Amino acid sequence: MAVEILVEQQKLGVNVVMKVGDRVRVKDSVVVYHHPEHRGQAFDIKGLEGEILSFATEWQGRPVSANLPIFVQFSKKFKAHLRENELEVI
Repeated sequence: MAVEILVEQQKLGVNVVMKVGDRVRVKDSVVVYHHPEHRGQAFDIKGLEGEILSFATEWQGRPVSANLPIFVQFSKKFKAHLRENELEVI
């Protein structure tokens, strides 16, 4: 079972080195418009640190290939979906 999950994650483009609970930092310039303190305005989250909450590899038990598969929580009110190449593990 664990081997199947590992293979599926590799197929879907998720870095197996990153796992739920890891601390990560945004290494590339990423502009978001849903930051709670800057809602509706462009806000660059480069350099922000957060924790990986989950990977978007399954939906209702079926595998999916999400464009932004890594779900990261930066603060209590701010979460974002990001790509693997936009993050670095701390």
